[in-house]
Amino acid sequence: MIVDLPSTTTSKVSKRIQSLREQGGVIALGRVLTLVVITKSGLEEEAIEAANEASREHPCRIIVLAAGSAQDPTRLDAQIRVGGDAGASEVIVLRGYGELAGESESLVAALLLPDAPIVAWWPHGAPDNASETSIGRIAHRRITDSANGTDPQRALENIRDTYKAGDTDLAWTRLTNWRIQLAAVLDQPDSSPVTSVAVEGATDSPSTFLLAAWLQRALNAHVTIVAHPAGTGIRGVRLSRASGDIRLIRPGSAVAELTQPGQPPQRISLPRRSLQDCLVEELRRLDPDEVFGETVRSLGSPKVHQETVYEPGSLELAAFGVPA
Repeated sequence: MIVDLPSTTTSKVSKRIQSLREQGGVIALGRVLTLVVITKSGLEEEAIEAANEASREHPCRIIVLAAGSAQDPTRLDAQIRVGGDAGASEVIVLRGYGELAGESESLVAALLLPDAPIVAWWPHGAPDNASETSIGRIAHRRITDSANGTDPQRALENIRDTYKAGDTDLAWTRLTNWRIQLAAVLDQPDSSPVTSVAVEGATDSPSTFLLAAWLQRALNAHVTIVAHPAGTGIRGVRLSRASGDIRLIRPGSAVAELTQPGQPPQRISLPRRSLQDCLVEELRRLDPDEVFGETVRSLGSPKVHQETVYEPGSLELAAFGVPA
């Protein structure tokens, strides 16, 4: 069911939700959090779809702030989605215009679930300082996506400089399966230390730099970034030891090949993660991701980005944190 409320107020929206609940159209029990999605009008549907699917594992109320034009007359249009149009959640879409076009706590205050954690999500980039935005100040967790920004490297730099406990970024969440596979490889008995690491990936992908920083912190080894063309994401990792190199390479987008000294090559399922998968993972935890915090704050360390090797045909982009 979809209910449109043009030129309304949040008080009227709240009363209409209560009315729908009394009519039996909304089941309010079991909501574990409020997810506030901050985006622009016209860009909200992909985020709503991912949030709806994530709500099947984490029932929640979804409030979408889809900012309209600040040049239009001030008004608030709302839409309530329940039942089959809302997964296991209630979806409230607020489209503000004029003075209501900006992100504002006052727009959502009357609609927040009482005594439930608040998660803020910016699906189309990251604000300059997530924890200091109007919604960010009241949120327990703040999820950004630096890869969707106009300048992903600059967005990641902002996250590094402004990080506070509770911040996370989907560029980090996309690395979960890579980190699991690499941790499993390193957990095998081998007394020889890793002396150097090469991370192969696109330099327009924040995940490339986060993986390099994580490996440097974990192994205390020299890390080189081998640059690939923009849009290709992470291609592989090489760990060098005296006993031989370990390589985990994903030439496509779904299957990787693991090669280790003295062992036959192994094919491993390593698909690129969907937006829904990443969001589900982030909603599982409401405590700060300390490993992400340590990793993102270490970005720019000379040990991580001492050099970038450019392959023929790749874009000659400067590595994050490294002078050209």
